[in-house]
Amino acid sequence: MDTISQESLKSNSSHTNMRKVAFTALAGTSIEWYDFFLYGAAAALVFPTVFFGEMSSSGALILSLLTFAAGFIARPIGGIIFGHFGDRVGRKKTLVIALILMGVSSTLIGLLPTYAMIGVGAPILLTILRFAQGLAIGGQWGGAMLLVTESAPSNQRGFYGAYAQAGAPVGVILANLAFIITSALVSDEAFLAWGWRIPFLASAILIAISMYIQLNLEDTKAFKELEAAREVNEAEKTQNIIQKSPIIEAIKKYPKRIMLAAGAFLSVQVTFYILIAFMLAYGVSSTDMTRGDILSAILIASAIQVPVQFVFASYSDRNGRKGIFMLGAVLTAMWAFAIFPLIDTGNFWLAVLAISGGLIFLAMMYGPQAAFFTELFSTEVRYSGATLGYQFGAIAGGAFAPSIAAFLWTEYDIFWVSVYISVASLLTLLSVMSLTETFQLDLSETD
Repeated sequence: MDTISQESLKSNSSHTNMRKVAFTALAGTSIEWYDFFLYGAAAALVFPTVFFGEMSSSGALILSLLTFAAGFIARPIGGIIFGHFGDRVGRKKTLVIALILMGVSSTLIGLLPTYAMIGVGAPILLTILRFAQGLAIGGQWGGAMLLVTESAPSNQRGFYGAYAQAGAPVGVILANLAFIITSALVSDEAFLAWGWRIPFLASAILIAISMYIQLNLEDTKAFKELEAAREVNEAEKTQNIIQKSPIIEAIKKYPKRIMLAAGAFLSVQVTFYILIAFMLAYGVSSTDMTRGDILSAILIASAIQVPVQFVFASYSDRNGRKGIFMLGAVLTAMWAFAIFPLIDTGNFWLAVLAISGGLIFLAMMYGPQAAFFTELFSTEVRYSGATLGYQFGAIAGGAFAPSIAAFLWTEYDIFWVSVYISVASLLTLLSVMSLTETFQLDLSETD
C-alpha cells in the first residue's frame, strides 16, 4: 500500500507540475503575443496618423504596415541568437530574457514622441523598437514551446504544446480588448492623442511574469539529460556538442527539415496576419462597419480559435500530426474565396463567420504545430532547428502579408488577396507532405 500511495503522490505531483508549466507558458506567451499584435492593430488604426501624418492616407497605411514587417525581419535573427543560447544554457533562462526584452520594448513604444513632436525621428525610433519586439518573439516561441512539449508525457505533447500555441489567439483577444476598452473610454481625438499609449504601457506586466518563471520553474527533463551527457563528454575530453554552435549544427544536420518546416508555416502566417491586421483596414474602408465592429469580430473569432486548437492538437496525439495539418491547409485554401464576399456584406455576424472560419481551419495546423516542430529535431539542436523553421516561415509568410494584401487590394482587386492565401496554403500542403510523421518519436534521443 505504501508503494502504491507513493506512486500516486508522485503521479499527482507530476500532473500538478505539468499544469503549472503549461499555464505559465500560456500566460507568458499570451502577454508576449499581446504586445506583438497590439502593434499590428495600432499599425492599421493609429500609427498612420500619429507617425506618418504628412503623407497620403494610403501611403501612410502602407509605410505603417511596413514597420509592422520590421518585427518579422528581426524574428529569424532573434531565433538564431536565442536558439543558440537555448540549446546551450537552457530553455527557461532564454525564455525569461526574451520575455523581458518584449516587455521593455512595448512599454517604450507607449512612451514614444510622435511625428508632430520630433519629426522623422519618431518613425525611426518606432521601427527600432518594433525590431526589438521581433527579436524577442523570435526567441520566445522556441523557449515556451520546448518548455511544455519536452516536459509533457509522450502521448500528450500535442495537447500541452497547444498551451504555448494558444498564446497567439489569446494575445489577439487581449490586444483587441485593450483597444476596444480604451476607445470606449475616451473620444477619438483623445485616443489618437494619448489613449493608444495605455495598452502599450500595460506591457510592463510581462516583466513580472518573467521573474515568476525564473524563480518557480525548472528546465525540461530532455535538456537536463543533454546537460548530463555533456558533462560526461567534458570529463572524457572528447569532441562534443557543447564545443559547436547549435545553430550551425542544426543547419548542417537538418537543412531540408528547416526549410520544409518554414514552408509548413506559410499558410498559417499569411492567413493569420491578413485576418487580424489587414482586415482592420479593409473592413473599415470597404463597409459601413466601424473600427469597434471589426475588432469585436476578430475578438470573437479568436475566442473560438483557442478551444478548437486544443481539440485538433489532441487529435494529433492519437492520429498523427500530418493528416490534420494537411487538411487544415486544404480547407484554408478553399475558405479564402469566401472571406471577403462575407466581409463585403457589411453584416457583423457574417464578418464573424468569415474570420472564424479562417481561424478554425488555421487552428488545424497551428494547434499541433508545437509538437510537430519539436519532434522534427534532436535535443541538442531542437531549440535552434525548430525556431529557425518557425521564424523563416514567419518572415516569408507573415512579414509582408498585410502590406502585400493592401497592395493587391488597392492596385488590383480583393479577389487576388484570396488567391494569395490559397497559393500559400498549397505551398504548406506540399511542405507537410514532404515531412515524415513524428508523433510516436522519443524526445530524449540525441545524436
